[in-house]
Amino acid sequence: MEVVITATPREAGLLVADILERTVRAGATLGLATGSSPEPAYEELVRRHREEGLDFGGCRAFLLDEYVGIPADHPQSYHRTIRRMLTDRVGLTSVDGPDGTAADLPAEAASYEERIRRAGGIDVQLLGLGTDGHLGFNEPGSSLASRTRVKTLTEQTLSDNSRFFAGEVVPHHVLTQGLGTISQARHLVLVATGAGKSGALAAAVEGPVSASCPASVLQLHPHVTVVVDEAAAARLEHADYYRFAHEHKPDWQGY
Repeated sequence: MEVVITATPREAGLLVADILERTVRAGATLGLATGSSPEPAYEELVRRHREEGLDFGGCRAFLLDEYVGIPADHPQSYHRTIRRMLTDRVGLTSVDGPDGTAADLPAEAASYEERIRRAGGIDVQLLGLGTDGHLGFNEPGSSLASRTRVKTLTEQTLSDNSRFFAGEVVPHHVLTQGLGTISQARHLVLVATGAGKSGALAAAVEGPVSASCPASVLQLHPHVTVVVDEAAAARLEHADYYRFAHEHKPDWQGY
């Protein structure tokens, strides 16, 4: 695992955009997350598409999760959100996600796993981090080997997400890629910014591997890049080493 500490959320976004751009230019498969932390990276990718001609035409993408019970055209569905944040703005048309309105949700979960498999898997999976350590919508207690399935959101997550729903009731259930599904992506890129993520980040990166902190599963993956700002890094015990290692990173190594 490589931990990169940047001065600001914007700098974190620029670095994440650099990593994703290489995947886009290779015509590979992206795993996309929503939320506030990835937003600066998406804004930079939109800029590069519009001003530098970065072409997304050869890519396809899969989403991490979707709310159960709201249609894809609902303003807060993740299908609609990722279109608004990125895909409609860069011409990325091949985007798949779990269908939270499916009549048979377990069958849809299995189908989604199969669709990812048939696409050859995900090359780079972008991830955010919940304040309780959730990854995707794998809440504390999730099996580290879990697959795409229905999960019930915690009260903390419902509270965190209520700001997006403007008085509507936040759906209590989601279809989410499991931790085992996420771990099959070839490269995992976690971006976390802000002081509110510092505790979860420290537990994920430096704590024990445990279902109590689902994001700690990242420690078991062979290729993980964690990009954070100074506020999110405030509780990292080995922050000085991460800075030293990045400063002395060999030019040939890449991310």
